[in-house]
Amino acid sequence: MRTDHHERGRDATVLRLDMAQPDLILGARFLSCHPSAGRFGMTITCEREGNGESAVLLLQSDFQVSVNLLPTFLSEAVPMQRNKSAVATAMLVLSFTTCAFAADQYAVTYERNVAVKMRDGVTLRADIFRPNADGKFPVLLQRTPYNKDNGVGFGIKAAAHGYVVIFQDVRGRYASEGDWYVFKNEPNDGYDTVEWAAALPYSDGRVGMFGGSYVGATQMLAAIAHPPHLAGICPVVTASNYHENWTYQGGAFVQWFDEDWTSGLSQNAYEHLVGGQNDPVGGIWTLPLINYPILNLEKRPDIGSNATVAPYFLDWLAHPSYDDYWKALSIEEHFADIKVPALHIAAWYDLFLGGSLRSYVGIRANGGSEEARKGQQLVVVIGGHAGPGPKVGDVDFGPNAKEPEDEYELRWYDYLFKNVKNEFASGKPVKIFVMGANQWREEDDWPLARARSAKYFLHSSGKANSLRGNGTLSTTAPAKEGLDQYVYDPAHPVPTIGGPLCCEPQRWPAGPRDQRPAEARDDVLVYSTPPMSNDMEVTGPVTLELYAKSSAVDTDFTAKLVDVWPDGFVQNLAEGIIRARYRDSREKPEMMTPGQVYKFTIDLWATSNVFKKGHVLRLEVSSSNFPRFDRNLNNGTTRYIRTGDGPSADQFVTATNAVLHDTDHPSALILPIIPGK
Repeated sequence: MRTDHHERGRDATVLRLDMAQPDLILGARFLSCHPSAGRFGMTITCEREGNGESAVLLLQSDFQVSVNLLPTFLSEAVPMQRNKSAVATAMLVLSFTTCAFAADQYAVTYERNVAVKMRDGVTLRADIFRPNADGKFPVLLQRTPYNKDNGVGFGIKAAAHGYVVIFQDVRGRYASEGDWYVFKNEPNDGYDTVEWAAALPYSDGRVGMFGGSYVGATQMLAAIAHPPHLAGICPVVTASNYHENWTYQGGAFVQWFDEDWTSGLSQNAYEHLVGGQNDPVGGIWTLPLINYPILNLEKRPDIGSNATVAPYFLDWLAHPSYDDYWKALSIEEHFADIKVPALHIAAWYDLFLGGSLRSYVGIRANGGSEEARKGQQLVVVIGGHAGPGPKVGDVDFGPNAKEPEDEYELRWYDYLFKNVKNEFASGKPVKIFVMGANQWREEDDWPLARARSAKYFLHSSGKANSLRGNGTLSTTAPAKEGLDQYVYDPAHPVPTIGGPLCCEPQRWPAGPRDQRPAEARDDVLVYSTPPMSNDMEVTGPVTLELYAKSSAVDTDFTAKLVDVWPDGFVQNLAEGIIRARYRDSREKPEMMTPGQVYKFTIDLWATSNVFKKGHVLRLEVSSSNFPRFDRNLNNGTTRYIRTGDGPSADQFVTATNAVLHDTDHPSALILPIIPGK
């Protein structure tokens, strides 16, 4: 074992923890630890064998320990000691509690930075948590770009529960070698890692994967490569198509997420440090989009360019249409290649809600094996990308709302690998949280077969602009009515207020937020029902069929479904966008003829909400939702990069847009209504 401080992280480190006795932490091979009771809690003194150097952990009396400091302690605390009397102290706060230990049965062995060689010779590194016992156990694998060290809490918890748990840094991230380029290497690297994990001497040959967001993508991309020993996946809040939903939606660039997420995923620690100085809020106004200052590069020429820091970001902008670049890695193009059961965990206010729902439906219908088709399950929680409720945004959904993600993951694999008869064995594959009623409910499938499709037609006397207008919604089809018109100026876009956002809640909060500031604008059309005379449940996909025209050759149309409370609070539920040039095809854009009427279909994804008696169901229509989506400059450019010919990617055009609702143009919000009992 090397003793040099800088080299230690490259060696495997083993720590054994006895979960059956929470007052003992026993070190082996690297540390020898001895517990003693103290006034403020448990003191663990750990000595490096052979030279008498020591370090001390002080565990709080409630035995809650922090997960983020344990790897630091293992790799750095001991080298800090220069003599026998020197002591380093750390306050650790673990993510599990004594009650969690009570049901656990295994002591845990923890190995750090275990080398895993890929087929092309690149070495990735993983941390392994496993039961300190004879026998073979199923493997739970997570491949992450967010630092494997963050897995300590779940790793110990799940290993104590009888699993081998592996956290691996993906290629080019943290301890792993190679170059980082999103999505591209995950199928092959995922395949190789699954097969390596299955062959470990303490593995029983079954490997399941788990985790959310990009970690959900690493599962899905491994699954389409169908490694023989992959036995299940548990993708949480992740996309099914890395063009539609992750990078673009309805043809519009998902600007806030893509710029903010890319800023935080620079290619090495030094660039990451500089990237932390970037101001995503200030950067969102940069045009053309290619000039987004991912790492304030104009101030740091020593670092490089966007092309070297985040080449995938430039490629995303260079491929606005759904072409072969995207199709190669689209999960939706490869549902038939997925041959394993899956638990899909989605959230009503997550930016990947649409993808999670499409994956469940798509694999259930077209999966590559009967086991896969029959083995899809879906849970939709109340929450956003950062996790479940009970309080999300401005709304408290009550004590029933919060259910920890890791508990779902463990129960899923208890069912799949240990034949435990829990809720996943109930026979009902779908579990959803119904807003408004604030209750959980199990369903036979998604979408709900008993849902009744209802069209709520748009009406007005030609002035639906803002809350002060006269726009209405009803199930009566329109006759002869005037159109609603507004001016969309990309220099003054409608601001994003809540919704499915990620990843800076302090800068741009997500979830349900009061929409009245947006509804006060004249460039937002507002259509409302009368107050509900009885409760009405809307659960399922939501779509807007919109007949509209523009003075520009290209523009956007946005839609938002909201629930208006009796006190005036306006709760956003679902939203969508369509870039006019992509109205008929995501692959072949086509500009409009100014003044010509077109039909636009806007996908608002889905919701589950009971509009309570006295509440109002409302639709908002506009042409911007910024910075969630980039502004359409209305000039018809198909480029995000400045060129010498045609309109530039930062040339603004003000558009006069109009929504029609008459006999020949029956614009309607299509809702899935659940019949009352």
